Amino acid sequence: MAFDAVILAGGEARRLGGADKPGLTVGGRSLVEHVVAAVADARTTIVVGPERPIPAVVFVREDPPRSGPVPALAAGLNEVTAPWVVLLAGDLPFITARHVTSLLNAATTQPPGTTAGTVRSTSGETARPASGGVPGPTPGNVVEPSSGNATRATSESATEPSTPSQASRPMPQDVARPMPQDVARPMPQDVARSMSQDATPPPMPRDGAGAASGGAVLPTSGDAREPGPEEGPVGGVVMVDDGGREQWLAGVWPTARLRRALAAYPGRSLKGLLGPLTAVRLALPGRPWFDCDTMDDLEEARMNVLNEWTALACKELGIDPATVDRDLILDLTKEVAHGVARPAAPLTAYLLGLAQGAGTAPDDAVAKLITLAKNWGQATTETLTDR
Repeated sequence: MAFDAVILAGGEARRLGGADKPGLTVGGRSLVEHVVAAVADARTTIVVGPERPIPAVVFVREDPPRSGPVPALAAGLNEVTAPWVVLLAGDLPFITARHVTSLLNAATTQPPGTTAGTVRSTSGETARPASGGVPGPTPGNVVEPSSGNATRATSESATEPSTPSQASRPMPQDVARPMPQDVARPMPQDVARSMSQDATPPPMPRDGAGAASGGAVLPTSGDAREPGPEEGPVGGVVMVDDGGREQWLAGVWPTARLRRALAAYPGRSLKGLLGPLTAVRLALPGRPWFDCDTMDDLEEARMNVLNEWTALACKELGIDPATVDRDLILDLTKEVAHGVARPAAPLTAYLLGLAQGAGTAPDDAVAKLITLAKNWGQATTETLTDR
C-alpha cells in the first residue's frame, strides 16, 4: 500500500533539559534514524524538525518552530502525496518496519459491521476499535470484551499540557493480563480489525473502493450513506500502550480525511484532531510506542539494546545466557576503564573469558580484577611487574 511518513522531531524536550532528543543515540543510531529506518518503504519520508545528515528524507519546519504538534503535522502534511500517511514521533527506539506493516494492514483490512471491543489475534496482536461495544468475530481470532477507552499521548509534545510518563499509570484490568505465549512471534500480515459506530466522522471507502469490494464503511449517527470513491479511505489506526492508552504519535491516517479535519480544527491537541478519525486501536508486542521523554527512558532503551546484543552474542557462541552475570561484568569493565584506561576494559573482559575457558580462573576472579583496577593508581611498576 502506498504511504508517506511524517515524523515529528522538533519538540522542546523539556524533561530532557532542552536536549536534542531526536539526536540522542541508542544502539549506535540516533533516535530519529531508528524511526526513519522503520518507514524505509514509504514513498516519501518527511521529518518535521532541524535538518540532519540523513539521506532520502525531506526536512521541513513548522511556522513558528516548536509551536506544537498540530502545526508540525500541518507542515509535514503539505509534503504528503500518498493516500495514507504514517505519523510517528521522532523518539521511538523500539519501532520497526514490521510494526509499521501491522499498522498499514490494520488500516486496510477493517471488517465492516463490527463495533467496539477487544479482538486479540492468535498471533499476539490486539485491535481495539475506538469506542465501546462488542466486536463481531473475525476468522482466526479470539474475541474478548473490553472495559472501554483510556487515553494518553505518545510523548510530551502530543498534547498540551504534557502528561506523566506511561510507567506511572495503572493498567486497566482488560489489558494488564499477560499476553498469549505466541505474542513474541514475528508480526503477522493479517490482524483483526473492528470499526466504531459511535460518534465518528462520515464514512469513507478505502482507496476509492466501496464496501462491495471489501472496503469497510464507517457509519455515523444519522448518516449511513454509501461514500463516494472521491472521498478517500476510512478511518485511521492508532497504537495503544500496555495500559490501553492511545499513542497519537504512532499511527496511520487516510490523507484526504486528515487534511479536511486539520483545515477545520482550531485546537492544539493531537487527541482532539485525530480522535474523531480513529477507527482501530491496535496493540502490538515489542513496545513500539515507547518514547524517550526522560533520561530514565533513554537509559531503559539503551539497556534493552544491551540485552538484545547479549542474547544474540550468546546464541552465536553457544553460551547459555543464564550463565552470564551481565551486571558483574559491567562493574568490572567500568572499574577498569575508570582506574586503568578505557581500552583496558574490553581487553580485561576478554582475558577473563580466556581464563574461564581454560579453567584457570579462580571463583573470585572478577573481584580480584576489580581490586587490581582500583589499586592501579597506587601500584608501582615494580610491584606490578617484578613477580
